[in-house]
Amino acid sequence: MEISSPYTIIAPTGARSPILVSVPHCGTHFPEALKPLFRPEKIAQPDDTDWFVHQLYDFVGDMGITLIHANYSRWVIDLNRDPASKPLYNDGRIITGLLTTTDFFGEPIYKDENFQPSELQIAERIEHYYAPYHNKINELLNELKQSFDHVLLWDAHSIRKEVPTIRKEPFPNLILGDNDETTANKKLIAAALNHLESSEYGATHNFPFKGGYITRNFGQPEKGIHALQLEMAKTVYMDDSETKYHNERAEKARNLLRTIFTDLTEQLSRL
Repeated sequence: MEISSPYTIIAPTGARSPILVSVPHCGTHFPEALKPLFRPEKIAQPDDTDWFVHQLYDFVGDMGITLIHANYSRWVIDLNRDPASKPLYNDGRIITGLLTTTDFFGEPIYKDENFQPSELQIAERIEHYYAPYHNKINELLNELKQSFDHVLLWDAHSIRKEVPTIRKEPFPNLILGDNDETTANKKLIAAALNHLESSEYGATHNFPFKGGYITRNFGQPEKGIHALQLEMAKTVYMDDSETKYHNERAEKARNLLRTIFTDLTEQLSRL
C-alpha cells in the first residue's frame, strides 16, 4: 500500500525544547511505481536500513523534542547525501551515493545489474522524496528559531558493527560527527562528547564519520543553528545478530540520550 508522505513527524508534548531529532535512514517503504525496478528480496529486507532508530528515539516527545523520520528506504534515495552527488569523503572508502545501485556489500539492489539512474529519474526522486524531507527540516528549524536564539538538529543513525567494505576494523559503539567542529558550537560538542566518552560504550569524534550531508548542510552555528550526527553501532540497542530490537540494551542507550539532551538543552540556553 502506498504511503502518503516521505516522512513522519512525531510532535512534542509539554514544554518545547530547542532540539529537533532527524532519523533519515530508518525507512523501509518503496514507492509502488519503483518496486518493479528492485529485486524483490532486497525490498523484503532492505539491509542498509538504520533499523528501529526512530523507535529508539521515540521518548524525545516527552522531552519537548520534535522527531522527523523517513518513511522510504535509503535505496529509493539517500537523504543524507549531497543532492549534486558530491562525495562526503575522498579517502578511498566505499560509500553508497544519492541513488545507489548496490548495498553496502556491493550487491546489486536492482533487477538489472547494469541499471544506472538517468538525470530525469534522479530529478524526480529528489523532487518527490528528498526535497520534502529537507524542506520540512528547514521549516521545523525555522519554527524553533522563532522561540529560541540557538537550536540544535540531532541527526540519528546506526550501522552494523562490522562492514568490511567500508572499514576493516569493527566500528566504535558511538561516533559523534560535526565535520571537524564546524557544524555546532564547541560548547555543545564538548558537552555531548563528554557524556558519550564517559559512558559504558565509549565514543570517537569525527572518526571514522564526520557527519553526513544533513549535518553539514543545516549546521550553521554562526546563525544559531547547530547540528550534530550520532552514529551508533546496532549492537548498542539491538541483539548480537543485529536483527531484533533489544529492550534492555535500548533502554540503557535511551537513558544516555536523555541525559545528553537534558544537558544540551541547558547549554543551548546559555549560548
